[in-house]
Amino acid sequence: MKIKQIRNATLRIEYAGVNFLIDPWLAPIYSCGCFASHPGRPFHATDPVKERILFPMAELPESVDEILRDVHYYLTTHIHPDHIDVSPDGLVGAPLDKTLPTLVQNEADAEAFKRSGFQKVSVLSETPTNYGAATLTKTPARHGTATPCGEACGVLFRAPNEKTLYLAGDTIFYEGVQKTLTTCKPDVVILNACAAELQENGRLIVNDEDVESVAKTAPDATLILSHMDVVPHASITRCTMRGLMARRGIKDYYMPEDGETLEF
Repeated sequence: MKIKQIRNATLRIEYAGVNFLIDPWLAPIYSCGCFASHPGRPFHATDPVKERILFPMAELPESVDEILRDVHYYLTTHIHPDHIDVSPDGLVGAPLDKTLPTLVQNEADAEAFKRSGFQKVSVLSETPTNYGAATLTKTPARHGTATPCGEACGVLFRAPNEKTLYLAGDTIFYEGVQKTLTTCKPDVVILNACAAELQENGRLIVNDEDVESVAKTAPDATLILSHMDVVPHASITRCTMRGLMARRGIKDYYMPEDGETLEF
């Protein structure tokens, strides 16, 4: 498998000869406004300074055309504006080819994609399902330590000649993640790990303590830390995460830069 870190949670995963574009948020740098500028201000960062930082805070590492080239499936773990492009009118995925197969977590997200003109939308299943030579299974996620910030999911990738890959998605470490790790025994685990926080929901995704919990639960797995250095409500950067990992004694992990490709 090849895993290319694009930006934030956007990844290109080549698995069993199938190219998946994960959480394709392709907006230009600073184009999505800030928390303070969003109508109705439904969410609030924990720091008032962060409420006024424009995002995405990093440019894409390559052109949109290059990112979209030779993709077989789009896969969106959930509809949040840092995982898929969302227009002011609520339509999603404007830069994408709407004729390509698109995989989503539930029927509500499927309806949003269909309203946006996507022609081949499928809901991921908790029963293993083949997409080309790759078998995908939806896994549970909890998107918040206080009140979940909507539904989200993870995905397990399997194929006969590939290592098992677990894309945990936007989640904290909790019993659902723990069960996936212990029962499915993935070889490679991708964690969204910037510890983003909101006043309304608490911490939304993995922090360094959660990374340690994953490492202890799946000691033979290689960890990839993603979703870094792009959203203003993050509380951990790549720089600080390296220090936190060293302090916790965790060495078997990768934290790719935007544009970097890992191969397993």
